[in-house]
Amino acid sequence: MNIRERIDTSPMSPFQWVVVGVCTFLNALDGFDVLAMAFTANRVSTEFGLSGSQLGVLLSAGLLGMAAGSLFLAPFADVFGRRPMLLFTTGLAAVGMFLSSTAHSVTDLGLWRVVTGLGVGGILACTNVITSEYSNKRWRGMAVSIYTAGYGVGATLGGMAAVSLQASYGWRAVFVFGGIATTVAFLLLLAVVPESVDFLVTKRPQRAEQRLVALATKLRLGPDTVLLPELAGRPAGRGVKGQQLTALFSPANRRATGLIWVAFFATMFGFYFVNSWTPKLLVTAGMTESQGVVGGLMLTLGGTFGSLLFGALTTKWQPRKVLLSFTVLSSITMVVFISAVGILAVAFAMGIVVGMLINGCIAGLYTLAPASYAPQTRGTGVGWAIGIGRFGAILAPLAAGALLDAAWTAGQLYLGVGVVVLVAAVAIAFMRSPKLADSTAIVATDVFDSAEGR
Repeated sequence: MNIRERIDTSPMSPFQWVVVGVCTFLNALDGFDVLAMAFTANRVSTEFGLSGSQLGVLLSAGLLGMAAGSLFLAPFADVFGRRPMLLFTTGLAAVGMFLSSTAHSVTDLGLWRVVTGLGVGGILACTNVITSEYSNKRWRGMAVSIYTAGYGVGATLGGMAAVSLQASYGWRAVFVFGGIATTVAFLLLLAVVPESVDFLVTKRPQRAEQRLVALATKLRLGPDTVLLPELAGRPAGRGVKGQQLTALFSPANRRATGLIWVAFFATMFGFYFVNSWTPKLLVTAGMTESQGVVGGLMLTLGGTFGSLLFGALTTKWQPRKVLLSFTVLSSITMVVFISAVGILAVAFAMGIVVGMLINGCIAGLYTLAPASYAPQTRGTGVGWAIGIGRFGAILAPLAAGALLDAAWTAGQLYLGVGVVVLVAAVAIAFMRSPKLADSTAIVATDVFDSAEGR
């Protein structure tokens, strides 16, 4: 059997779970990064004398950087390798965190937030691909779900750390802590996470065979595993970044690309709406301020378990079908959640359910996206999907604020967002159930055909 088939069919080795664990830790940095700015917003506003609109721009700077990192840095992972780009983007995120702690103006802080976001955006695309590629077929959904749950864990534990550090040492200490945590992640990555197997097989960089031999030993694969089989079609090539992007719209990829982009945008829109606006909208709908905060915490609590629930279900059913069910139920339960505000116990229980379902949707998209592209374009495909989703994340809070100013009620907002999430369900329904492409039987035509203008 070739090495891709062997990984898909062999039991998960301890080394594979360690790789998943390190990638999960890297994903937790995303959750910490988002909450670090949110928890320090009041003190930063006081120190720099910010208006509400200036603070809004500052809060969006990190998300804009993440979108740019996913769109423009992730494609280089298909050219130079997942591991080199992951090391570069993790280092970039660490530098951005440390420099954020030295900011002496809102302009400085906004700039360093963009730099941090660039790094985190690149990290997410690469770690998603590596987690998927180093998991076997049976446990791939669960592995990606564990990886996705890292966001909630990072947000929760990072938020608690941010509150404590800020109270004792000021807001700058929060970013110093973030820089230290990211540096630790860099060292773990350097020591543990290898290059993508599919990249080594399809691109054939220097010492590819020796590196695959070492990997086969760590993965406990059989001695008869074919490490460098013949590639169908033309010889593998390194390609260039522009060719990787063009390949997303080749005849083989354009359908998957369009549907994945719609699904990511609509799902991220719903995810960031409920996580950003729920505490305030619950107060608008009749709860007290403390009850609104508890409602928001219920979403976060449910989110961590939702990702794991999705993974557990994919060990029995196709990930696409599980994702479709989660997306439809997310849309419905959002409306039920806001309608149950008058009954606290029901509202809080529904908050947990909404958090579980919408986070499960994110885990599902992270599972399907890498499996939808061949190894030559996988980093680019995943990076652009996440980047497009980030625009939904940026638009959701802005749109909600504008509609509130236009006298929309909390119920109307949740109903509207439920409809947006239903659009994601339609896109998922039209997707084909993908499987991770066999890197040893890839016809390397997408990149080369685009280069030749076919």
